[in-house]
Amino acid sequence: MSAIPASPRPIVAVDGLVKHFPVRGDAYGGRADQVVHAVDGVSFTIAPGETLALVGESGCGKSTVARLVLRLLDATAGTIEFDGVDVTNLGGKQLRDLRRRVQVVFQDPFSSFDPRRRVGDSVAEPLVAQGRKAEVAARVPELLDLVGLEQAAANRYPHEFSGGQRQRLAIARALSVQPDVVVLDENSWG
Repeated sequence: MSAIPASPRPIVAVDGLVKHFPVRGDAYGGRADQVVHAVDGVSFTIAPGETLALVGESGCGKSTVARLVLRLLDATAGTIEFDGVDVTNLGGKQLRDLRRRVQVVFQDPFSSFDPRRRVGDSVAEPLVAQGRKAEVAARVPELLDLVGLEQAAANRYPHEFSGGQRQRLAIARALSVQPDVVVLDENSWG
């Protein structure tokens, strides 16, 4: 009888994730002591090479979970582990190091790019931010090809692309640094 192989350590482990937003004053007719329960008790794991989809109605907290995992928002409660390290309360250099390994593609391809920058520069931005500028000349054409766009697209501006093409450019930008995890906010694949 052969042994069952041990499952790999999760690359992402979320346990009991909670995010509550306080209602500010009477902005919506509510009292100052009220809160919006955006996420309550979400738990999941993602193994290396695995894909996880959060599915639900609009407004149910999918984007909030994504922003919590990315540490763009702080959790009210719960833990987020990345490759075995609790990142729930990381800050400074440790948080920057995490963000080198986790990239995001936001759902709005129109606001994802600076309209004054050529898309090749935008796709290269994560590489430059990580001090890998020497890789840009080779990596950007490779990424454009990977997402089905011509290399000449690098010299164009965001307004010259359709929404779907911009989303592919956002995917190329996220993949540029070869992250361990890519978070796609809803409709990112559409």
